[in-house]
Amino acid sequence: MKRSLLLIAVGLVINVTAIFAQQAKDGYVSKVWVADLGNGSYKNPVLHADYSDPDACRVGDDFYMVASSFDAIPGLPVLHSKDLVNWKIIGHALRRQPPFGHFEKTQHGNGVWAPAIRYHNSEFYIYYPDPDFGIYLTKAKNAAGPWSEPVLVEAGKGLIDPCPLWDDDGSVYLVYAYAGSRAGIKSILAVKRLSADGAKTLDEGTIVYDGHEADPTIEGPKFYKRNGYYYIFAPAGGVATGWQTILRSKNIYGPYERKVVMDQGSTPINGPHQGAWVDTPSGEDWFLHFQDKEAYGRIVHLQPMKWVNDWPVIGADKDGDGKGEPVLVYKKPNVGKGIPVQTPEESDEFNSNKLGLQWQWQANPKATWAMAGNNGALRLYSYKMPDSTRNYWDVPNILMQKFPAEEFMITTRLSFTPNAKLENERTGLIIMGQSYASLSLKSRKDGIDLIYAVCRDAPQGKPEMEKLIQSLKSGTIYLRCTVKKNAMCMFSFSADGEKFTEAGETFKAEPGRWIGAKAGIFCIRTSQTNDSGFADFDWFRIEPINDKL
Repeated sequence: MKRSLLLIAVGLVINVTAIFAQQAKDGYVSKVWVADLGNGSYKNPVLHADYSDPDACRVGDDFYMVASSFDAIPGLPVLHSKDLVNWKIIGHALRRQPPFGHFEKTQHGNGVWAPAIRYHNSEFYIYYPDPDFGIYLTKAKNAAGPWSEPVLVEAGKGLIDPCPLWDDDGSVYLVYAYAGSRAGIKSILAVKRLSADGAKTLDEGTIVYDGHEADPTIEGPKFYKRNGYYYIFAPAGGVATGWQTILRSKNIYGPYERKVVMDQGSTPINGPHQGAWVDTPSGEDWFLHFQDKEAYGRIVHLQPMKWVNDWPVIGADKDGDGKGEPVLVYKKPNVGKGIPVQTPEESDEFNSNKLGLQWQWQANPKATWAMAGNNGALRLYSYKMPDSTRNYWDVPNILMQKFPAEEFMITTRLSFTPNAKLENERTGLIIMGQSYASLSLKSRKDGIDLIYAVCRDAPQGKPEMEKLIQSLKSGTIYLRCTVKKNAMCMFSFSADGEKFTEAGETFKAEPGRWIGAKAGIFCIRTSQTNDSGFADFDWFRIEPINDKL
């Protein structure tokens, strides 16, 4: 079913697929966002995708990064880079999220909050918080996995954003913050002692910093030790508007000195904070952080960093006051050699018997939702929506991925085979957020309809507003969504993959709960029966916008 993409220009036939295969011989290369400028410099963001609350560590010549995943499964994405600019997804630390029964249902905004990754005693450690259950630890010999089953280091509500520190005398500590929504207090940082294996806490914890006056909503702490100082890197002031605070002390319990080392300054990069300090083998220092870009999520930037009088200075310090601001273009980190261009995967030809690592469900998955690599297609089986569901916000079996750039175009080819005994099975393409829109095929007893639907304020249980586009003669169709600046989305469809017809109105994508909007596919039904219909998705491609319909 696969079709080669041919570009005919000036009498020459150029195989675009072959060109990108050559470029990507060392990894996937996005067609819509590449941070590596190819001239020794890079542009920010290095990841124009929602890798929220990034943390990173270096092991030898390799860099590893993790990010929040909330209720998306598989969870806790793990990325790898050789130069901090070119990244790829290498796995997930959570195949399913515990408690398993709890996360069989969608849990928007809950689940995995800001994690930390460290390498100790030849093992990778990831500490992650679930604000409703406590702080967990999972470990692996290889960052690509397999990862151990999560251990609950300390149970409790509102314990968030943990980060460990192995001290010179063998003591182990954990710095963490509090979520006001669960703990009834926020804007403070605390330290607990950990057991030697890091698997359990040993005391009730000690508050080491109160940010109520100078650093409201301080959270996301990262623990380091350098030149005899204990450092806590912590964002404050709120996700979209805050700054990067550094705390330092000669005693792990304080008192801590405070300094703001980066804020927005004169740049368009709002709220630059929460991330990771890493160094290169050549001795350079760098800082990864996120920027909240509304529907595009919390995208990842890379800033140069230097030490002045035992304080870090992050970004460009234009006036020499020790406080930097984000850079937009900068010289790449010196890692001693050229690194091939690569990016996290986006498009998927669905030829493998495993889903691409970019895909995540809205809850812990079931085997009956999908079959990958089914004769060169991904087969989604219709699955009954939960009885309590009033719209797709609470449907667990929606398969989605992050927005990868400011502007892009999604096209997918699918063939729908509904259960002849059912009505109202539906499959299609969706842009999901707290308001969402979809273009889908809906079965009826005597045929299939193409439906455009919009749901406003989905978390409040508002119903979808549907519009019949047309009745179809066939269940095989091409669906497309074009995403332009400011997350303006337009759906379209085609019978032949060449000429597309717009469907519905322009829809402005919205963030989810603590995440950006997502693009995905689904196959659902509204009633129970002894068998399901299914949809075969031949491929899912993300490309530059083609304004010719």
